[in-house]
Amino acid sequence: MDPQLLDILVCPLCKGKLLVRRDPAALVCPFDRLAFPIRDGIAVMLVDEAQPVSDQELATLKASSMSAPI
Repeated sequence: MDPQLLDILVCPLCKGKLLVRRDPAALVCPFDRLAFPIRDGIAVMLVDEAQPVSDQELATLKASSMSAPI
């Protein structure tokens, strides 16, 4: 995904900043604990398409996003 697009996309529920999950590709809202899938390079920002994210996965994503740029 385009890094500039990632800077402007926000969670459709809380308008919070999103984290990038690479496998499977998704944008994750750490506040709502939802993963919005990325299909064919396009983020599907529909709440009905989102999947819940576990506490463990969220902790891993937060740790990796602090140590590596997108």
